[in-house]
Amino acid sequence: MRASRWVRDVRVYCPVAPATLAALMAGNPAAVEQDPTAAALLAILRIPPLGDFGRYREVVELGLGYEGFRPGEGAVPTLGVVGEANWSPTVILTAIYDAAAGVEALTDALLATHPWDVPVIAVSEPYRLLVRG
Repeated sequence: MRASRWVRDVRVYCPVAPATLAALMAGNPAAVEQDPTAAALLAILRIPPLGDFGRYREVVELGLGYEGFRPGEGAVPTLGVVGEANWSPTVILTAIYDAAAGVEALTDALLATHPWDVPVIAVSEPYRLLVRG
């Protein structure tokens, strides 16, 4: 039997140290726990109701990559120089939560903790997540 629940997700694009990305790519996912920026954001993404899957708690998805950007006039870049193209080693941290849950305080905490001048933090519209019935 197939059932479903309505959820949202919050995705945080998080800069990490090059050594952290290298360790992750080498097959050591625990390296993200040692990266100061990622660890601080993960701590917030693990606060209920984020990552609540019933019998499982603190569920966070981890994606690897790079983010390219060019800071413009008026930017205060954490990485790079205004006017120059840059690439940042980045992880994408995603936590799913019940669509009816209020998470404004947690998303405010993510914004306050994120080191970038203009953080990339996305909150989805509600969608249906299939679950075993």
